[in-house]
Amino acid sequence: MFSNAVKLFSLGGIEIKVDPSWVIIASLITWSLSRQYFPEVLPEASNRTYLAMGLLGMLGLFSSLLLHELAHSVVAIRLGVPIKSITLFIFGGMAELGKEPTSARDEFWIALAGPVMSFCLATGFWTFAQGVWLAAGPFALVEVLFYLALINLLLALFNLVPAFPLDGGRVLRAYLWHRSGDVLAATQTAARSGTFFGYLLMGLGVLALFQGAFVAGLWQLMIGGFVLMAARASYVSQLARTVFEDKPVSALMSRHPITVGPNMTLLELANQVMLRHGVSFVPVVEGNVLLGHVDQSVLEGIEHQNWGNTRVGDVFFGLDESVMIAPELPIPDLLKLIAATGHRKFMVVLDHHLLGVITLADLTRFLDYSAVAEPRQRHV
Repeated sequence: MFSNAVKLFSLGGIEIKVDPSWVIIASLITWSLSRQYFPEVLPEASNRTYLAMGLLGMLGLFSSLLLHELAHSVVAIRLGVPIKSITLFIFGGMAELGKEPTSARDEFWIALAGPVMSFCLATGFWTFAQGVWLAAGPFALVEVLFYLALINLLLALFNLVPAFPLDGGRVLRAYLWHRSGDVLAATQTAARSGTFFGYLLMGLGVLALFQGAFVAGLWQLMIGGFVLMAARASYVSQLARTVFEDKPVSALMSRHPITVGPNMTLLELANQVMLRHGVSFVPVVEGNVLLGHVDQSVLEGIEHQNWGNTRVGDVFFGLDESVMIAPELPIPDLLKLIAATGHRKFMVVLDHHLLGVITLADLTRFLDYSAVAEPRQRHV
């Protein structure tokens, strides 16, 4: 998801990363604190003091978000759920789980850990601020600590909203999962709450824009849109895990794919195969022996006027292991392979014999069908 994230350091085997989008929010927070918030709560200080307070407040928020995600991660690891990395980005932070929790109980405790940490941080910053104030310490530091106490309290409360994929939405999913035993149905209900909350935030954002609060309205629109997309993506991801679980490639592959021989010309390939059948990836076979494959990129690399006198056997790709898979490969592993390689079309091969072809489009169609069929099956 965060392909451009930059690794900062590792902590306990967990990679801590920052997405370039974080620079936007870090700059916005620093500007907002130093030009608006702190000048209001601490009048008559110097611009240099306001800038220092803004930077300290931004770094404190950065650290608070990181500790929030680390709380999730520590609990997850203790419950046997591996954590690959934590990435801070424009909308906060996200821990990348190596696998999903296997029980509602684990989901509940992992989800709850983040808000608990934020409440603890809010209490800690407030207590520290009181101590500095009683000790007649710098007022600037007191205000920064009060800000961090407030922002952590708001972070905890916001995350407890029962809207998936916020922490409160995950707690809701854990409860529904525990009650029904159906993780997909629980995810669907929790995702609907996230969809509703996303639309609500976007509606409030539009209202704020009409009232002249441009920055607040734009921010609500962005967060609402993110929650909306994340809720939908979470349900689709859970649906994929459910419907593809224990299914091998052989269960969904096209068993009688269109093939071509090495003597066919590229003009015949384009007109009689690719255009007629609407395919862009074709295995090349001779007799019963698989030779390789040819795809649209081959045609794009050769001048059109040369297609009639160029044969497939002169330009096809040989037996490329990166697009050849075994029939017993689990579909979840195929999805990981698609994500890792970027390939969308694969030949299913056994002992150099072509058994079929499977594509990302095949998986998507099956998933779309399952998304429609699943609710119907529950109501039968």
